[in-house]
Amino acid sequence: MVRHFLSVTDLSRAEAEALLDRAAALKAEWHAGGKGVHPGLPMQGKTLALVFEKPSLRTRVAFEAGVTQLGGHPSYLSANDIDMGGRESVPDVARNLSRWVQVIAARVFKRSTVETLARYATVPVINALCDVEHPCQALADMLTLRERFGRTQGLTLAYVGDGNNVCNSLMLLGATLGVSVAVASPPDYRPDPEFVARAEALAADSDATITITSSPDEAVGGADAVYTDVWTSMGQEHESARRRPAFQPYQVDTALMAHADPRAVAMHCLPAHRGEEVTAEVIDGPRSVIFEQAENRLHVQKALVLTLLEL
Repeated sequence: MVRHFLSVTDLSRAEAEALLDRAAALKAEWHAGGKGVHPGLPMQGKTLALVFEKPSLRTRVAFEAGVTQLGGHPSYLSANDIDMGGRESVPDVARNLSRWVQVIAARVFKRSTVETLARYATVPVINALCDVEHPCQALADMLTLRERFGRTQGLTLAYVGDGNNVCNSLMLLGATLGVSVAVASPPDYRPDPEFVARAEALAADSDATITITSSPDEAVGGADAVYTDVWTSMGQEHESARRRPAFQPYQVDTALMAHADPRAVAMHCLPAHRGEEVTAEVIDGPRSVIFEQAENRLHVQKALVLTLLEL
């Protein structure tokens, strides 16, 4: 049976921890080998199709570089190449790609698009971002936390800003792995109650908690990690002027970081709008693990592809 990765909840706790273990091993192997290819080239002769409706730096390059390092071939397809739902239906795209490639990673506007791809594909489909989740990012974030603190269980992550797709995946995967997540958002921009309820159910099984508040100081108080994202996501650019006043009190700066644990790290999924949701002083400061998160996209995505292909 073909296995897909559309949500972080597609992984049990044991599976998520095993995937992070594999990512850590791949990272160590890659660094020890001079950042070249992996021994044995486990993806030799295999192709990953990158079906992207949205532009990308980290997701695209991490998948392209990762598959290449594993001996495989990435094939990038932009919206201009396919125009899913316009020039060709989503089911037909899935049926065609399944005849040529071994795995599909889709970066799309709507969750329904990646779900339809998975329904009709006969090869694994990876959600490389949609409007309600960013599961590959959350995996990289949890690997980064584990590297810094040696564990995930018992940590507290404060997320400050828009209750968006990144926030949803962080709540779900954090709760799965025993990370308590406190979200501070303006009242009109809180995370979807459906995702909060799902995260709370997972947290009950891992001795974690999910907290939703309007106070950044409350969320950040004593936290091990302080995380933020842009105030206006791709596709919402027309809302930027309206959102800015509501989010201004939610900027992550040195004053807000002072409320966190003294060992706390600063996190961001990038790209960052320096001087808006986060200051340059925080991004470039000694507590930042932001670029470690970016590198870890490479390693968790390699581990994910190999796991789905059972290699």
